[in-house]
Order: sequence, then C-alpha cells, then structure tokens
Amino acid sequence: MQTHLAPEFAGTPEGEAAEAILRKCVHCGFCTATCPTYQLLGDELDSPRGRIYLIKQMLEGAPVTSTTQTHLDRCLTCRNCETTCPSGVQYGQLVDIGRRLVEAKVPRSNKERTVRWLLKEGLTSKAFKPAMTVGRSVRSLLPEALRDKVPAQAEKVPAQRWPQRAHARKVLMLAGCVQPTLMPNINVATARVLDAAGIQTVIAASAGCCGALRSHLADHEGGLADMRRNIDAWWPHIEAASGAAVEAIVMNASACGVTVKEYGLHLAHDARYADKARRVSELARDVSELLPDVVAVLGPLLATARDEDDEPIPLAYHPPCTLQHGQKLRGQVEKHLGELGFAVRTAPVDAHLCCGSAGTYSVLQPELAGQLRDRKLASLQDVPGAVLVSANIGCIQHLQGGSGRPVKHWIEVLDEAVSAALKR
Repeated sequence: MQTHLAPEFAGTPEGEAAEAILRKCVHCGFCTATCPTYQLLGDELDSPRGRIYLIKQMLEGAPVTSTTQTHLDRCLTCRNCETTCPSGVQYGQLVDIGRRLVEAKVPRSNKERTVRWLLKEGLTSKAFKPAMTVGRSVRSLLPEALRDKVPAQAEKVPAQRWPQRAHARKVLMLAGCVQPTLMPNINVATARVLDAAGIQTVIAASAGCCGALRSHLADHEGGLADMRRNIDAWWPHIEAASGAAVEAIVMNASACGVTVKEYGLHLAHDARYADKARRVSELARDVSELLPDVVAVLGPLLATARDEDDEPIPLAYHPPCTLQHGQKLRGQVEKHLGELGFAVRTAPVDAHLCCGSAGTYSVLQPELAGQLRDRKLASLQDVPGAVLVSANIGCIQHLQGGSGRPVKHWIEVLDEAVSAALKR
C-alpha cells in the first residue's frame, strides 16, 4: 500500500514504523474473514483492512474525527488478522500507533477520560485489592459490565502454599497486576507444578503490570515506564552469578506474554534499555512452553497414578488470542496435556476467534464483548469436560461471567492432578 506521510509524521519513529507496516498491505481482504468485529457488525471500517485505511488517511494528513476513534476503539487487538494475512502485516503494532495518534487529536468526553484513567491507574494500583473488597460489598449495585468483573466472593486459595524447595533450574515469573488479587491460585499452581518438575519459581517483588494495560489505552509513555520498571526488577536475577541466574521469564497470562516478548520492539529506540529489553524478550516464555520439561519429569508419575482402563480426563479448552495469534503458540497445550492424561478439545467451530475479553475491552465495549462471549460459550457447549480451561486471566474471568461450568487456568487442573498423584 503506497503511503505519502504528512510532514508532521515524516521522519518520526511512529510515522516510519507505520509506513513500513502499511506498505506490506496488498488490500486482499483475507483479514475480514477472521475479524470478530467485522463478523458482528459487517462494517468495512470495523475490519482490519478498513482500520488500516483510516490510519493511512490520518498519516497522510486527512482530518481525524471521533468516527475514526470509534472504529479503532472497537478493535479487540486479537491479532487473528495477523495469523490470516499472507503478507505479514503487523496489524497489532499499527493499530497501537494509530490509537496513540488519534488520542492526541480527538478529545474524549469527561466520562470516557475518567473511566479510562480509573482502569489504567486503578487496576495497577496497590489499592486494587481493598477496592475489590468494597466492590464485592456493593456488587449488586454495579453496572452489569463491572458486575461481571467483580467475583461475588474472594477466591479461596487451597491449603497448599508456595513451594519452598531450591532447585538448580530457576525461572522468574511475572505475578501480574490483577491476578494476585482476583485469581491467586493460578500463580501458586504454576509454582507448584514447576517445583514438582524440578524448576524453582522466583518472583521479583518490585515487578508489576507488564505494560499492556496502559499501552492499549493509548498511554504510550506509561506503558514504557511499566516495562522499564520490570526490566530493572528482573535484571539482577538475569545477570546473577552462575547457578543463581534464571533461565527464563515465565508468564501464565498469555496477554502478558505477548507484551514481554515485544519489550525489545517497544524499547528499541531507548538507548539505556534497548539491549536489556531485547534480552528480556529473548528470555520470555509462556508457561506452556515449559510443558515438554513437565511431561518428561511428571508424565511417568501421572501415568502410574492412573489405572490402565482409566479414560483421559476431558477438558474443554479456549486458546486465548494472545497465545495462538499473538505468540503463535498453537496446539501445544492440547498436545502436551494429552501426554499427561487429559483429553483436551477446542470448540469445533470458531476456535480461532476471540472470546471478547481483550483486556479492558469487555468494560469499554460491553455489548460487543458480551456477544462474542455468548458465541464462544455456545461453540464450546457440547465440548466435554467438567470445567472449561484457558490460558489467560482475562479470558477466564470473562467466560466465567456467562458460563455454567467452572472456568480455570489449565495449570490449575494440572496442579490438582499432580497433587493427587503425589499423595498416592
């Protein structure tokens, strides 16, 4: 796609990055077939190709209006279009650039600014936990979009606590911003499974939000500040002496994994952090990428704990967009959990489509998010399994709001199986 940048964008890092991405687009329209919002709304401007045109027009100096902002806001950033695109258009990076530029040109209403500020500051704040306690007490009075995000009761973490054994193999784990409050068992289960496989999990106390939340709300500098803080927190563990250094940085929230794997891209122009950011991205792993090691150590244990005629445990699985499209990790969870005695099945149709969570999207675009959730749950309805499993806290929480079955992280289910096997 030929592009002629307006003077205000010519020669700028954002303008040059956007132009390079735009030039890969060949107008083929394959992306429209796998775009969730285009499927729901049928509007070309609510498809990746349409949004690319809007961004192109802005970069060439065309007037930017609230209509442009609305269509960019409706994008889930699920990156399904990137998986579909035959030309390798990096749409996720492009739409983030477009949103930042539009944000500087189109004022939002006071209500919009307030909601977005509360999301990016509140969800990453130390006050989030006490705020959730208050939220539960007034849950029935909250708007539906927020009520679904506030569990009626705090999650009860099982009696098993964080493992205390030291191992030669060590990994850092990002605890996340909301996960320790909303679903603390995910982190505990991750540490326990890795411990059973001979891998020690370390958390750097001063690390926090991965930066995705602020970045996707067009707070570019705030997102970069989060990334730099995490790098500073992790660096002593990365550079530690032989035997104490970590071999990877593990994420059990696939949305965080996408972001951390792209730290090198986000901080490429930062002279102080570029090299460190690139190193952090090289070390970043979704926890599913450690499953081959888990299978090698724990596979025999779980096999021994099963009777010969036991059927594999059925699990209905929703692979998050950030795992299958963002990190390009497709089929690993299904394959390796299958080797551990589970029968993991995805939806027979639309397994590649977004559930509608998409970070803060389900709060900012509740109607579209609700429609996508209902479609996802309908497609999973006949998939066997006492629980639904996923790989990202946002998907888990969003699906649970409309599901009659419990929704968990797959690592929690694996932890339960390992714990039961160890007790036999």
